[in-house]
Amino acid sequence: MTRFEALTPDTATGAAKDMLADIVERHGSASRMLSTMAHSPAVLGGYLGLNKAMKRAKLDRRVSERISLAVQEVQGCALCLGAHERSARSLGVSEEEIALARKGTSADPAVAAMVEFGLRVYTSPATITSEQVAALRRHGYGDREIADVVGVVAINIMTGAFNLVAGLEPDQHDS
Repeated sequence: MTRFEALTPDTATGAAKDMLADIVERHGSASRMLSTMAHSPAVLGGYLGLNKAMKRAKLDRRVSERISLAVQEVQGCALCLGAHERSARSLGVSEEEIALARKGTSADPAVAAMVEFGLRVYTSPATITSEQVAALRRHGYGDREIADVVGVVAINIMTGAFNLVAGLEPDQHDS
């Protein structure tokens, strides 16, 4: 059950009104999540800024989508899970790999290591060791890709938590 009303450029105020109007102008519409985030210009602006920044990530999107699936499986945001499944499929990730990602792993040892690392960043970042980072490097990941995982996890925490608090769930248009 939705807890917040979705706003439009006509019903939003201040900075949120301007951000939503820009989104609608550029994309033709705003998603339910963005329209609902507009209740807090700080949250909407923060999301838009982080989302824009993460488009410059070096980490392969097929890997970042699997990390997102693992995080959202734990976090429990069905709306995010559906979005990341669709995105992973569009990038050519197999159904088997999507299922494995939701379990926090992969058949590819290098991808499995990065998905497991992403879950560790999400659940217990204080326990990450230098050896775990060195193991990722041995799998061929560079420092930038390893650091990008923090951004992938952060944006997933933000969107999943927001959707859960706002009561946003998948509907027939999200399938």
